[in-house]
Amino acid sequence: MPAFRYNATPGATGLIDAPDRAAAVRSLLAKGITPSVVEAVGAASKPAAAPSWSGTRQKAAAAPISAGRHRGMSLPDTASFVRELATAIQAGLPMVPALRTLAKSGRSPTQKAMLAHLLAEVEEGKTLADAARSWGRPFDDLLINLMRAGEASGKLGDVLHQGADLLDKDLALRRSVMAATLYPMILTVLVGGAVAVMTTVIVPRVLGPLKGQFKQLPMPTRIVQGSAEFMGTWWWLIALIAGGLVMAWVRARATPGPRESIDRALLKLPLFGAVLRDAAVARFTRTLGTLVQAGLPVLQALRLTSATLTNHAMRAAVGRVCDQVQAGQTIAEPLEREGMFPPLLVQIVSLGERSGRLPELLNQAAGSLDSRTETRVKVITNILPPLLIVVLAVVVGFVVAAIILPLLEMQQAIG
Repeated sequence: MPAFRYNATPGATGLIDAPDRAAAVRSLLAKGITPSVVEAVGAASKPAAAPSWSGTRQKAAAAPISAGRHRGMSLPDTASFVRELATAIQAGLPMVPALRTLAKSGRSPTQKAMLAHLLAEVEEGKTLADAARSWGRPFDDLLINLMRAGEASGKLGDVLHQGADLLDKDLALRRSVMAATLYPMILTVLVGGAVAVMTTVIVPRVLGPLKGQFKQLPMPTRIVQGSAEFMGTWWWLIALIAGGLVMAWVRARATPGPRESIDRALLKLPLFGAVLRDAAVARFTRTLGTLVQAGLPVLQALRLTSATLTNHAMRAAVGRVCDQVQAGQTIAEPLEREGMFPPLLVQIVSLGERSGRLPELLNQAAGSLDSRTETRVKVITNILPPLLIVVLAVVVGFVVAAIILPLLEMQQAIG
């Protein structure tokens, strides 16, 4: 019977007799060993070609995978999947039985195809991280490196739980920021629509019959009437300018240099700038703490954390920090020079580097930053809507005054 050499996490190696490579992999998994490499004794370092598997499993993995690879799960579904897999592994299930258990629960077609793909790849001897990378979305570099660190340390279940916590907190933060911006944006659109309707439809119909009956209309009436005539005559020019501005904005957001300048300006906006900055710093702190706690080198963790930031100004700042850390500096010093990070965070990072408790202190700092972001969000959602309503009331009152004032003057003239 042929012999096969295997490498398993964490660092275990050995030989096993089996009829073929697939049987060797199944025997190892049945013993609770998750192999990273399985190759025939005397074979080249490159693993042998993966054998085919028969019956239902092949049909489940084949057709849907090509379509599923281009469709990822949502962030809540990804966090739920990672947590369920972590729970199954911590319960003592080997990887293949854990994936099969998850596949039995109610899943969408895309999720079933993804699980079938992971199951097939792991049965062929690949690690979970390599199997996830071969699938693509929703497994980004952050999740894949967390999986790889967990497999290398033998603490995959704990690390996956940390990854699920990271995704859940990221989702909660996104929803908080969305709640702070969505309602004011809706009110702004409603205010603009109300003003446009009043000036282009209502005002011309009311003031049209009064044209020529006054030597000089009241100032509010002249302003509103002029605005209505301008919008009615040059609406096409207004639409053209608005479309050009939207296209210029989209193009600028797609170009690295202008995108960084725009994101830097967004961080300086009143009210919203503070929320965006705190959210970005909280995500940076939490992600870095999770990666370092999982066992990744600090420099690699910094580079992965930089890639997760959506604000390009913050991403560029972390990139410069990475370059200086690679040159031999600590993390705290370049963070302080960038000027985008709170002084308290800089002090916490410095203390963590000196005491060797960087992951623990970073996670504590992330919790504090999350609380501050939620507080700012509550302030915005409580203050901004009433302010917008006041603006709407002032605008509507001005238009109503523009309509009523000439009617009152006409009544006084008749009287």
